[in-house]
Amino acid sequence: MRIKNVLMFIAFSLFLVFVMPLRSSAMKASATAATASPSDSLSDTKVAAQIVTRVNEIQAMDKTNLTADEKKALRKELNGLKKQAEGLDSKVYLSVGAIIIIILLLILILR
Repeated sequence: MRIKNVLMFIAFSLFLVFVMPLRSSAMKASATAATASPSDSLSDTKVAAQIVTRVNEIQAMDKTNLTADEKKALRKELNGLKKQAEGLDSKVYLSVGAIIIIILLLILILR
């Protein structure tokens, strides 16, 4: 009887670990696609505004008079700005199932 309960608990935990994060990330992506999260820090918001301003300046430039080296430098700058913007929203998400498994592992290890 006890082994059956343990196996059911493990199956339920695996369900939570693998299925629930997929569902929640899909729902979160659709819900927050166009809105910024309110938990962004003020400095991240300022940096993002500076990046947007610089990208708009580059788009508004007349690029017909630029040499190949200057165009290459602009492309490198835009790629750098893109990487910097992608780094602003790096977060780590833990599912409920993962937290439960971590707690169970800690209990088993510390006994």
